Amino acid sequence: MLKILLVGCGRMGEALANGWLNQGRDPACIWVVEPNQKSAHKFISKGVRFYLAPDQLPPDDTPNVIIFAVKPQVMDEVVPSYARFASTTMFASIAAGRTIEYLETILGIDAAIVRVMPNTPAAVSRGISCAFANNNVSSTQREICNELIEAVGEFHWLESESQIDAVTAVSGSGPAYVFLLSECLAKAGIKLGLSKNLAERLGRVTISGSGELLHQSTEDVVTLRQNVTSSGGTTEAALSLLMSDDRLETLLYDAIQKAFKRSKELAH
Repeated sequence: MLKILLVGCGRMGEALANGWLNQGRDPACIWVVEPNQKSAHKFISKGVRFYLAPDQLPPDDTPNVIIFAVKPQVMDEVVPSYARFASTTMFASIAAGRTIEYLETILGIDAAIVRVMPNTPAAVSRGISCAFANNNVSSTQREICNELIEAVGEFHWLESESQIDAVTAVSGSGPAYVFLLSECLAKAGIKLGLSKNLAERLGRVTISGSGELLHQSTEDVVTLRQNVTSSGGTTEAALSLLMSDDRLETLLYDAIQKAFKRSKELAH
């Protein structure tokens, strides 16, 4: 039976743990190390083994997989406690900006390490994650990683670790761009005379509904946009401004470029 040790149980860690439980995994084979006792109650009742610190882990048992789901700034103090498992365990990290080389300096160059970039829709099992593995990760371990991350959505392997910066900028940060669009729609509705509550519902449901349509449709995104755009109609009037001289595309690309650059900076 696969034994999984989850280090950190914040939003993403909680999403992963819930995803594994929903897959039907044995709760007793899911171990969580998290110093925040409030997080414990959510999972102890489900049979998950919960520890407040790594020194509480059973000395005579070894996890097959250790996933670091903690903030990048605490990795220096968190990761060394798990180096003792390096000879038998695959490590995966979702900490932004922490490279495989960084992890190898702590866990050893022979450690099997996967770097993963998920996004927050994982909380509703609709995330998309991309990963890169070092050469120590076996084909069997890659399959295990597939299964574990697919518990919270779609999963793809990258050809090089450097691609993670682009993934971070597009999909890692992407949900915030979408939520901002919902905010902007609501603010526009208010300025046009709608009540705050109605405008916010229009913004929220338009975004979520359009996303669901995009998810379920077999048509490409350009066709879906064209389906809403009648010649001489209201949508065409709005898009003529947004698409003039690639205005929106250029603005969004410039923003994504800034996220891309920042992702690279965090890795150094």
